[in-house]
Amino acid sequence: MSIVVTGSIAYDYIMSFPGRFREHILPERIESLSVSFLVDSMHKRRGGCAPNIAYSLALLGERPRVMGTVGQDFTEYRAWLEEQGIDTSTIKEIEGEFTASYFVSTDQENNQIASFYTGAMAQAHTLSFKDQDYSTIDVAIISPNDPQAMVQYAQECQELGIPYIYDPSQQIVRLSGQELREGARGARMLILNEYEYEMFQKKTGLSEAEILTLTQTIVVTKGERGSTLITLECEPEDLTRLPDASGLRVIEVPAVPPRCVSDPTGVGDAYRAGVIKGLVRGYSWETIGRLASLAATYVIETPGPQSHRYTLSEFVTRYREHFGDTPELEDLLRAHVASQKAR
Repeated sequence: MSIVVTGSIAYDYIMSFPGRFREHILPERIESLSVSFLVDSMHKRRGGCAPNIAYSLALLGERPRVMGTVGQDFTEYRAWLEEQGIDTSTIKEIEGEFTASYFVSTDQENNQIASFYTGAMAQAHTLSFKDQDYSTIDVAIISPNDPQAMVQYAQECQELGIPYIYDPSQQIVRLSGQELREGARGARMLILNEYEYEMFQKKTGLSEAEILTLTQTIVVTKGERGSTLITLECEPEDLTRLPDASGLRVIEVPAVPPRCVSDPTGVGDAYRAGVIKGLVRGYSWETIGRLASLAATYVIETPGPQSHRYTLSEFVTRYREHFGDTPELEDLLRAHVASQKAR
């Protein structure tokens, strides 16, 4: 399968606050907020939405291609991604720039406060799907990135007929309502967390029913409460079919309880990797949601978004322990064996 992952490529600076943010924020003074949090630890890790998604896809047996821009400090990161089985051929280094950086503090309740330095990511619009063999792409994901690039990539996918997942999430605040509507128009799927989904609806002025006239499936993640898949009555292998609003399905997917809780950074990216894996294999929506749920849980159990590891056999065993068996799991294992032989 040919999977292209677009999005931020960054270094993450992950900090831990040994308290609760809410206890130190005065709601009645929010208009003049000025607060500082003394953190106990800081770790620099490889991150960015695109590599995070790609890393979990590689664990799930794919060789995704990451498309993005980086700075002069990316040499070691690139080599590491290639070692994990990720194609970096469409990652472009921008001379004289540094790779984007994400600074995030997490409190004891897993709430996060973050800032993002753009750096080389600001040049992501200089890349184009038109410069690739786009006819071979099975699916692309447009995840948070330089806003100009996100608008351009959605337009190119629509123009070139590339199936794509639209994931504006953290960049909803930087995209206009019109740009968000156009990004979702024709996408195979819109995926957001529940807070972002409310922001998307408010900024676009669209109801859920109206969003489903633009895209056939909406996925809303809800943390420890799992996720919701809202889709028209067709399975992934039939996604080219015209929407039929009379066949609306709402699928509730429970979260997989973590064995331990370490760090939530990158959990949503791993969830997206599980969705993409199930989508390209043509699995049922229930199985897609469960694959994504389990993939996400592995991340929260380890520090950083690219520290978790598992074999596909271990992944399948844990899936069966939590959700029971499904014939699609055997397909997952067979496809991995076939891809390993092909390489």
